[in-house]
Amino acid sequence: MADKLQPRSINGELTASGLRFGIVVSRFNSFITDRLLTAALDALERSGAASESVDVVRVPGAFELPLAAKKLAATGRYDALIAIGCILRGETAHYDYVCSETSRGLQLAQMDTGLPIIFCVLTCDTLEQAIDRAGLKGGNKGFEAGLAAIEMAHLSRKLAGAKSSSAATKTPSSRKARHK
Repeated sequence: MADKLQPRSINGELTASGLRFGIVVSRFNSFITDRLLTAALDALERSGAASESVDVVRVPGAFELPLAAKKLAATGRYDALIAIGCILRGETAHYDYVCSETSRGLQLAQMDTGLPIIFCVLTCDTLEQAIDRAGLKGGNKGFEAGLAAIEMAHLSRKLAGAKSSSAATKTPSSRKARHK
């Protein structure tokens, strides 16, 4: 009987020492976003991040998070970013547009730059739900985002250095010829 396949596992780590982080935080609904920011900073500090290795940029609202995140990512100074916001459902469709475009914009910024951008934007129906996710019943999503940023920073570094042997042995001309 053949042995079971034991794939190589590539994992992130939870030590922030030596890493740089940027945090983009919305001022809108600051009574929630400030709690999320405090918890994200706590996670980074507890994991060994130095205060000079973390920059915080404040933007007016959640809709502005993607542009600021993409500009920070483009500097090349950071190992990961955290985008913090809070969008509360109102009486109009505005909520749906802001939620959709903020999440889409952050994902595009992440994909365009290759830098991990952790999504810590609460999209809640009620203020009570937001409060629960910013430190009460649901824990604090900011703390979770801080840990995710650390893990993804390490994982991103490892994946950048982990090339498959078949891709590494093909020359650019042989790849081009294969696609003709």
